[in-house]
Amino acid sequence: MVVALVIAFFVFAGLYADVLWYQQVGYLNVLTTQWLAAGLLFFIGFLGMAVPLWLSIQLAYRLRPVYAKLNTQLDRYQQVIEPLRRLAMYGIPVIFGIFAGVSTGSRWQTALMWVNSTSSGKTDPQFHLDISFYLFDLPFYRGLVGFASAVVIISLFATLATCYLYGSIRISGREVRISKAARIQIAVIAALYLLLQGVSIWLDRYATVTDSNVNDMINGAAYTDVNATIPGRAILAGIAVFVAALFVVTAFIGRWRFPLVGTALLIIAALVVGAIYPWIVQRFQVDPSQKTLETSYIQRSINSTRDAYGLSNVDVIPYNAKTTAEQGQLREDAQTTAQIRIIDPAQVSPSFRQLEQFRQYYAFPDNLAVDRYTIGGKEQDAVVAVRELQQSGLGSAQNWYNDTIVYTHGYGVVAAYGNQRSTDGQPVFLESGIPTTGSLGTYEPRIYFGQQSPKYSIVGGPTNQKSVELDYPGGADNAQQTYTTFAGNGGPKLDNIFKRLIYALKFQDEQIVLSDAVNSDSQILYDRDPITRVQKVAPYLTLDSQAYPTVVDGRVKWVIDGYTTSDQYPYSHVGSLSDAIADTETPKPAYPFDNINYIRNSVKATVDAYDGKVTLYAWDASDPILKTWEKIFPATVKPMSDMSSDLISHVRYPADLFKVQRSVLGQYHVTDAGSFYSRDDAWTTPNDPVSPASNPTLQPPYYLTMQMPGQTAPTFSLYSTFVPLATTESSRSVLKGYLAVDADAGDTKGQKASGYGKLRLLTLPSSDTVPGPGQVQNNFNSDPGVSQQLNLLRQGKTDVISGNLLTLPVGGGLLYVQPVYVKSTGETSYPLLQKVLVAFGDKIAFQDTLDGALDVLFGGNSGATAGDNAAGGGGGSSGTTTPPTAGTGSNPALEAALVDARQAILDRDAALKAGNWAAYGIADANLKKAVAQALAAEAQATTPKPAPTPTPTPSPSK
Repeated sequence: MVVALVIAFFVFAGLYADVLWYQQVGYLNVLTTQWLAAGLLFFIGFLGMAVPLWLSIQLAYRLRPVYAKLNTQLDRYQQVIEPLRRLAMYGIPVIFGIFAGVSTGSRWQTALMWVNSTSSGKTDPQFHLDISFYLFDLPFYRGLVGFASAVVIISLFATLATCYLYGSIRISGREVRISKAARIQIAVIAALYLLLQGVSIWLDRYATVTDSNVNDMINGAAYTDVNATIPGRAILAGIAVFVAALFVVTAFIGRWRFPLVGTALLIIAALVVGAIYPWIVQRFQVDPSQKTLETSYIQRSINSTRDAYGLSNVDVIPYNAKTTAEQGQLREDAQTTAQIRIIDPAQVSPSFRQLEQFRQYYAFPDNLAVDRYTIGGKEQDAVVAVRELQQSGLGSAQNWYNDTIVYTHGYGVVAAYGNQRSTDGQPVFLESGIPTTGSLGTYEPRIYFGQQSPKYSIVGGPTNQKSVELDYPGGADNAQQTYTTFAGNGGPKLDNIFKRLIYALKFQDEQIVLSDAVNSDSQILYDRDPITRVQKVAPYLTLDSQAYPTVVDGRVKWVIDGYTTSDQYPYSHVGSLSDAIADTETPKPAYPFDNINYIRNSVKATVDAYDGKVTLYAWDASDPILKTWEKIFPATVKPMSDMSSDLISHVRYPADLFKVQRSVLGQYHVTDAGSFYSRDDAWTTPNDPVSPASNPTLQPPYYLTMQMPGQTAPTFSLYSTFVPLATTESSRSVLKGYLAVDADAGDTKGQKASGYGKLRLLTLPSSDTVPGPGQVQNNFNSDPGVSQQLNLLRQGKTDVISGNLLTLPVGGGLLYVQPVYVKSTGETSYPLLQKVLVAFGDKIAFQDTLDGALDVLFGGNSGATAGDNAAGGGGGSSGTTTPPTAGTGSNPALEAALVDARQAILDRDAALKAGNWAAYGIADANLKKAVAQALAAEAQATTPKPAPTPTPTPSPSK
């Protein structure tokens, strides 16, 4: 008894802690609705199973023949069972009822979505039912019929067992005798089961529009389904109902022949109508003329898939990409060129750590975020991170008091310009330091809620009490450390001994009760990861794999994208969400429901990094799934109109949604059913060229500010490329498509920009041979000049690291840009951006700066200026820029001419050896031209290019 009470109290402590957490965060109705729904369904499931099962056993027992003559073996069974009979008659229904209740209780989401279902306004092309029937109604109906069938079949077996044990069913040789009462009970139960099977088969007709068919080419009812399977299932449903009626008749007339014959007929019909006939239609009618007969159904699948994944309005733009580089070719793309990001957020985390960590108990994530801020009236792409707490860095100073009371939060945002670097290759910071200074203005810098926050901290205290929380190292009057006291409302209060006991049990830590550092004003902060907090208050959302920090309205806020998904959208392609999302920067995530065929970015969520406040905003108010959940959890999702202009300006198109869309668009960019059937133009996302050959991963999409064809100005965008889907080992990885989406939501309060989310797909003609990312990386690695310089960089125990390979549609073609980092092997070393590789067509260039590389690539003058043409201060922490020093790329026009001259000499020598005088003449002419260009470039070497406007001087933050 004592053990039971202890266990019960532990369970109560966990539940009460949940109540306190949800109550503090302001979403208590989310928890209570789940509990009420699950509890009610458990009760219904328990009674729905236990009561019919109990009645079946009781009826079979009470209506047993009183003077039935049993055989010796059954007499022995009864003698064994009789002492336990009452326990079994009640215990068996209770046990099965508990299992049934747990099963039904776990399906509270399905039940609530059915009760609160919302019309979508769209219908499926086969049954012409609203899509909401498939999203909300059909899963509930099938689950309900499945549950009822389980109840009936278990009751039938229990009835048969009881009747046999107590003589209602007697078997003598080949003769089976059944009492009248048992006959009626068994026949009625069997009739109920067959009736339910008829309903189930009827519902299965509708499920054909969500099933995969024709080698996964069509997701939904194809020709055979429409003309054989669906009619066949309707016939089977009718037969099942008819046979059920025969069992009812048998219950009263006592003849088993008719229902047994009917059951045999049902089995035979299931084989013939349900399997053999559809196979014959498929094998002898469809397969010989598959393309002709399946065309209309393939078109259904194409249209529905594009609609379900938000791809109905993709702008497809034929793009005849140039592959030759000429002088001044980037002049019309000067604004895009100036914003090309050369800082790789996947490579500079060590730089942030070495330059901005300050203490071992601070940390930065391995992959940083890309955001944009308006600096000096101009929008700038930035690589951003927050300085989070890392308690493992405390070393021997780790103990309960320090971990829980003193070291409670991180401090400050660190941001670097995406398109600039210092003269020695460090990032140029626009926000840095402790206390923070820079261009982001005044904001609350303390990070109590983050991706690396401790499991729990106890904060807060009386205003007249000395502060004990470490705020940041250093301070006024040469202080070694500055302390603070949490002043927000971030966690449940520990204002009485009972709550302290509850959390001591939850975290299995007696210090919460015993420590005098915990007082009546203390709060306990836990569940501090932003994604975890949002998932708890919105359990119906599938969340983006990455939360990113941004400074909004004077606060650091985490932004998390929430998706509503389904796998029940008619005729839409079903794909693995985790497979689509996994790439070099994102390990394959685990989702409870991985296969989907519908997705919407329905919610934008924010988590305040200081007090943990969670706010949900309806981003796609037209989504029927979100509308349904808003009915279930009223007042939990705010309208978009409540979003401030500052928050809107930092919202971006989510990367995970874009990854899913690109994975689908690889096949479904083909909108003609005939061409889709042939699959001769299928694309795929290329592998990341910098990923290990032993473990290749997909290239991630990248955020860039650029101008796509059809746009009037550069916008913050997200892009990815396509190469042909490999069908043979000899398939070439040439570029076939370029997908970009307008990721900028604007800066108007409560309203997203009209262009936000617009997808543009550049399609390259089959005759074009623009190299894909893999080919370009191979060209970089195999170029003799590049290899020679990389070998020089590797001398002295240094590593050369290739950064992200970016692709931009500029100059009428595709420009590739890749930063090259150099890192020494010391423990405190970090990557320095030393070189930039660029490619256009088959031509490449390799210089100290992007600006210099572009000039070399485009014949001495690209016609535009890159953002790094005036590198930042050598320390890497300054927000100002200084002119570049002379270096390898100081006269790119001269170097380009010399490269052409060397190539012409090689061509001329080769032609001479081969005796090809025509080729010799061409090479000789090219040599003379290159020498003339070199002389001209040398004569103009003193003509300077204008430097960019210096970045504004940073302002301090509190």
